[in-house]
Amino acid sequence: MDNMYNVAVLGSTGYVGMELVKLLTNHKNVNINFLGTENNEGKYLKNIDNTKEYKNLPILKDNNSFDPSMSDYVFIALPHSISNTHVKKLFNKIKIIDLSADFRLDDYEVYKENYGSSHSCKDLLKFFTYGLAEINRNLIKNSSNIAVPGCYPTSILLPLIPLLQNQFIETENIIIDSKSGYSGAGKNFNVSKIKSKNDFNFYNYNTNEHRHISEISQELQKHNTNKDIKFSFNPHILPNFRGMISTIYCDLKNNVTKKNIIDVFKNFDKFNPFIKCIDDSASLDFYSIQNTNFCKIKLLNHYSQGKIIISSGIDNLIKGAAGQAVQCFNIMEKMEETESLI
Repeated sequence: MDNMYNVAVLGSTGYVGMELVKLLTNHKNVNINFLGTENNEGKYLKNIDNTKEYKNLPILKDNNSFDPSMSDYVFIALPHSISNTHVKKLFNKIKIIDLSADFRLDDYEVYKENYGSSHSCKDLLKFFTYGLAEINRNLIKNSSNIAVPGCYPTSILLPLIPLLQNQFIETENIIIDSKSGYSGAGKNFNVSKIKSKNDFNFYNYNTNEHRHISEISQELQKHNTNKDIKFSFNPHILPNFRGMISTIYCDLKNNVTKKNIIDVFKNFDKFNPFIKCIDDSASLDFYSIQNTNFCKIKLLNHYSQGKIIISSGIDNLIKGAAGQAVQCFNIMEKMEETESLI
């Protein structure tokens, strides 16, 4: 008989928390026995589009009332600077999968520079594994605490790390142009900034100053120890609710061809169920990745034989957050990696 795991979700009323609940309710090895909230105690959780209430699940309780002895795992879907206060209380009492930025960075000084000094347990940073499933699978298997990567980093690291590992691209001038649905900004985002009754808006923000730059740089550097990686990062918000596509421009090293790159991605696809290498005739668009845990990668033509353009697409709420968290849970417990995700 398959093992059953009691699972808690703190921050279950946010976009990512609701997505987690949706995925976990379909997991054959999971029993959700606690749903936490900041300000909706005593209610039933509604799903992400508010079409139904989860009356078969526990009623919402205050996040602070969670007792770790009652569950095997806790998924923490709370904002940075709040999540760490719960981790401090729960560490070593339960397996933790944290979806905030609080434990993604190895260096507290880098965290403080990007997220402020509101971190109550910086000494615990070294006990969390960076949960980029396709790259750190073996580390995740033996971990009790996971820091789930950010959505932008996931869409960028998955195509770039295999190329760095094969030493196929130059690292002095990588250009990354990313576009995300507005759900990535959270439930407090003012939708009127991106939609009106007459038209839709679109804009870039925090170019080369975005908080995720430190996370991207940290993880890329782990696979390119010879020299510093230099890149430009330009994120954008779209009037779509969900979805993310990163377009990445790279210079190839001498004698590296487009076929070499395609072969790397096809091999990456072969050994990872959620990586899909898209051929020239197939479309990589939001419709093709929304509501999935896939990262789809497509190589685009460039007029120069010495350059490549990579398009990488994910659902920011699933592969960029909740789905990747469940994928890590499956790996930690040596279950089918695809359970509840396909």
